[in-house]
Amino acid sequence: MKIADLQVFLTVAELQSITAAAKKLDMSSSAASVALKRIELSLGAQLFVRNTRQLRLSPEGERYLPLCQQALGLLEQGQMVINDEQQSITGEVKMAMSSEMGRNLMRPVLNEVMAQYPALTLRLHVSDSRVDFYRDGVDVALRAMTKTAVQELNLYGFKICNIPHFLCAAPEYIAKHGSPCTPEELSSHNALLYKLYDVMHDSWELYLADEKFKVKVNSDRAVNDGDIVRRWCVDGVGIAKKSAIDVSGDLLSGKLQRVMPEYRIPVTEMWLVLPSRQLITPAIRLIRDALKTKVNTLRQQLIFDGVLNEHEWPE
Repeated sequence: MKIADLQVFLTVAELQSITAAAKKLDMSSSAASVALKRIELSLGAQLFVRNTRQLRLSPEGERYLPLCQQALGLLEQGQMVINDEQQSITGEVKMAMSSEMGRNLMRPVLNEVMAQYPALTLRLHVSDSRVDFYRDGVDVALRAMTKTAVQELNLYGFKICNIPHFLCAAPEYIAKHGSPCTPEELSSHNALLYKLYDVMHDSWELYLADEKFKVKVNSDRAVNDGDIVRRWCVDGVGIAKKSAIDVSGDLLSGKLQRVMPEYRIPVTEMWLVLPSRQLITPAIRLIRDALKTKVNTLRQQLIFDGVLNEHEWPE
């Protein structure tokens, strides 16, 4: 059964003639008859009583008619909602994110969205510092946080994905310094550190099965920009702890390799959050869906290339 078949049924019931209905719908009488037969076959019931002079609804047809009218009405309403929503993707989106997410993930995602909806304008606040929605004039932010944190901060939002983290290094670094195999060996390597709000992230938490290791790493450099940590890692000057999203391109291209892959790093979450439910517009929902699609594509590529296993990046 096809949706167009239902329209044939309604028109035949209205005009009490297959020929007249076919003419009104700009189709052949044989095509209209086939459409009716498809419905009757699907329902297992005869919808019309036919004789040489007239066509009328059967008892089953009488019962089916109002339900069919209601179904097509709902489908038309759904189409109107989608059309209105697509047409309403206009205006300005003021969005905040970290420098690394802005450069490497959201820039191409937002380019694609804006190419499809040219009436949309964008104002980005890109910084590793925590944004203040009201002070910075931002409507929506992309953050690494948990559902509990979203609720505690009285924010509204959408979870985009889980984020696994890896230890990684450039092939040049591994060729020169070797690859650590244990947390004890990791301490003797140069770590590339992220520092924000005077907090040095130099204590790395690792798990092997149920055993937990907390490693105080040594480093000759630190920065408050996550993307520079990634670039240093590609430069071959140390080992970095990075999210799979941030280094997916480098892992797929071979610029970076995983280090100590049997050791697990706790998974975090990515959320798109807003200070008010009223700010959840069709444009925000569109960006959310485009971002989810992009992240899922990265996940599938990493799994397909054998960089990680499915269980390492839970959906």
